[in-house]
Amino acid sequence: MIGELLRVVAVAGRVVVDERRRLPGRGAWLHPDPDCLAKAERRRAFPRALRAPGALDAREVREHVERTAPHHEPGTSPGPRGIKEAGRPVMSQP
Repeated sequence: MIGELLRVVAVAGRVVVDERRRLPGRGAWLHPDPDCLAKAERRRAFPRALRAPGALDAREVREHVERTAPHHEPGTSPGPRGIKEAGRPVMSQP
């Protein structure tokens, strides 16, 4: 489901997807979307959220997201056109 979040944890200097949501340690949540992952990597969010010293390798998470995410054009929302996040229609001005 597109609204579902992935739980990720730090394991031996890597960020891994916790598919069963059972791995020990501090977890962080991520939308399974390549744009969201890229933004988290740019902001260096994983070491901060997981309270890990130094950089973390997110290669496994990137591969998982690329394999499972529905494909859409970069920079566009994967949701239906003409609908705001809150579910209300977008009003167009003439």
